[in-house]
Amino acid sequence: MEIFKKKTHFDFMGKRRLALMLSTGINLLSIAFLIFRGLNFGLDYTGGMLLEIGYEQPVELSEVRKSLAEIGYQEALVQHFGTTREVMIRLAPQEGKNSQKIGDEVLKALKTGNTGNDDRINLRRVEFVGPEMGEELATDGWMAMFYATIGILIYVTFRFEYRFATGAVVALVHDVLVILGIFSMFWLEFDLTVLAAVLAVIGYSLNDTVIIADRIRENFHKLRKATTIEVLNSAINDTLSRTIMTSALTLMVLIVFYFLGGEALHGFSLALIIGIIVGTYSSIYIASPIALVLGVNKTHFLVKSKGITTSKDNLL
Repeated sequence: MEIFKKKTHFDFMGKRRLALMLSTGINLLSIAFLIFRGLNFGLDYTGGMLLEIGYEQPVELSEVRKSLAEIGYQEALVQHFGTTREVMIRLAPQEGKNSQKIGDEVLKALKTGNTGNDDRINLRRVEFVGPEMGEELATDGWMAMFYATIGILIYVTFRFEYRFATGAVVALVHDVLVILGIFSMFWLEFDLTVLAAVLAVIGYSLNDTVIIADRIRENFHKLRKATTIEVLNSAINDTLSRTIMTSALTLMVLIVFYFLGGEALHGFSLALIIGIIVGTYSSIYIASPIALVLGVNKTHFLVKSKGITTSKDNLL
């Protein structure tokens, strides 16, 4: 199945300098946000308590914060999620209090405050993560990402000609930085589900890069008289229908997850949506242009033996 009945001839490499400048600026901005603002780590990392409160009527967050401040929770993070009738409250770890006691205390304060009557408020969910458990989960999560990255580096080193390997690694770093930068910029909660999404994006982006790189290798063999830029453009156009179909179908599922999957899937699906878009972009405008900058050409896929020039099929 193809979107385009005829082969397209878009000049992707003609915009490579603009794309690299744009990507560099976005990555630098992401790094700046990560250094100076950091990430809004969820309870998985920080420890503490999360309470989900449901109301019959829309409620003002200021009223909720006022009721919580009256019982000593001035630092509570209060926000709507889903609708204005649903409120999520995050509390820092409380020594000497169990989750049930804190939940009852908060619910009582909200019912007796200015937020509504008893029959209009209900406690839907209570989650508690201890500080030690949060630290352990954070360490394990980042180590998983580290090992996955090392595994990918080993793979691309043996799988690719080194110029394409370098482009693939730069594209992966680019994708991760963009996701983390957006989560930092908009202060979105970063938990273990988001980390899992980042790992999935790494695999997705690498797969796209491999497909395009394989077609580039084939075109170097077929288009012997074409320039390197023409070969790269031809390869990207050859795989364009497949790239668009795969990305579009994946995005459709993720958008449904984001709007209908509930709060638990918001961060996960949003990270994947960003990653699919950025990963598709980086496979075209980061990996291939980096290989071009490093001087890739058809001679890197040919080997001379006894005066005969043959294809070097396994270099990429």
